[in-house]
Order: sequence, then structure tokens, then C-alpha cells
Amino acid sequence: MTFTYTRTIRFQDTDAAGVVYFASVLSICHEAYEESLAASGINIQAFFSKSSVAIPIVHASADFFRPMFCGDKILVELTPKYMGDDYFEVTYKMVDAGDREVAKVLTEHVCIDPESRTRQQLPSEIVQWFQQWVD
Repeated sequence: MTFTYTRTIRFQDTDAAGVVYFASVLSICHEAYEESLAASGINIQAFFSKSSVAIPIVHASADFFRPMFCGDKILVELTPKYMGDDYFEVTYKMVDAGDREVAKVLTEHVCIDPESRTRQQLPSEIVQWFQQWVD
């Protein structure tokens, strides 16, 4: 099952040509990621302020198929993929009101100890999050 996040494209998301600025797409996807964590019962304030674990994005890629403009309503369909005890990917499919795919984003995340910067096992909250949103 995927998590679906509804978003309206805002003026601040666009560039001088009036279309969504490429970096804004990553920001919108991160909003969807945070909302999916909260929807699975994770207290995101506590989760992101934990000093014992960090889950940085180590790779991101995006493909754009159609322009998005201020005022457009989009759906972001988020699907996580478990890759190992300390690593996962998230695919984001963005579709417009006509159910046309406008962009696809992939983020790769690694779990680390913030002090030593060494990999560590994913926390139980993330494992539960997978169980809820993985296909």
C-alpha cells in the first residue's frame, strides 16, 4: 500500500518561468515523507530530534514529465523499499488532477550514528513505517 499526500503547488515553488523549480520537487517529496511518518504514528518532532540516530538522504534523483504550475493540485504517491538493516529507498510518483504522471523521484536513505557517522540498524519506528506503507 502506498501513502498518498495531496499538495497544491504554490507560487514559492515556482521559478521565473512559472513552473516548479527542480529543487522544490525534492522539498515537496520530503513533506510527503514527513507526513507518511506521522500517519504511521511516529512523533516527527521527537523522531527528528533524536540524538542517537540520523537517517540522511545519500542520493536523490528526479525525472520530470510535465510542467507543474502555481495552483496545480498534485498527488504524491510514496512507496518505501527496504534495502537492508541500515538502508532504504523511497519512490515518489507525482500525478496531476488528470491522473497524469508529472514527475518521479527516488531518495536513498542510510541510518547512521550521528556522532561516529557509522552505519547502524534502522530504528523500530522505521521498521513499523515500512510495514504500513510497503507494497
